[in-house]
Amino acid sequence: MIQDEIIQLVDAQNRPCGTAPRRLMRRYRYWHRATYAFVLNGRGELCIQKRTLSKEVFPGYFDLASGGVVGAGEAVQVAARRELEEEIGVRGAPLKHCFDFCYTDATNHVFGSAYLVHYDGPLTLQAEEVADAFWVTPADALALHPSTPDSRMALERLIREGFLSESLSQ
Repeated sequence: MIQDEIIQLVDAQNRPCGTAPRRLMRRYRYWHRATYAFVLNGRGELCIQKRTLSKEVFPGYFDLASGGVVGAGEAVQVAARRELEEEIGVRGAPLKHCFDFCYTDATNHVFGSAYLVHYDGPLTLQAEEVADAFWVTPADALALHPSTPDSRMALERLIREGFLSESLSQ
């Protein structure tokens, strides 16, 4: 069913240029948008997900953020909220947009949007996508292997640009 989900496609300048089923977006490595919501608790720890082995990309890896691809016609912030709720059950927590970035590798061409979310409530995991979730410091998150390279790149930038330290001082 997820393979038939209709995804918003973009061009190499991140301008909408059509739609495609997820399976075709993956097969032809089309440019698309994705969200990365880094969930931080009051102790300064990040919520890390262990991806299920059935995930189409990076199965079994540690995901340092909640998120996913943006659906056709969907606003990026709406997609970020949807993914937070679907994957770990976080609802209504304010999203802070931190930055947008580009990630490419042999199989992905992604324009990502990174968000920071403060949350100390219970987690409800989506069994199809999330095998486990736990809280670790940002430094310990970067030490996890294997981790999804796109979420790792975004977390490194969050740390480098001071988003996490700013967030803890507020």
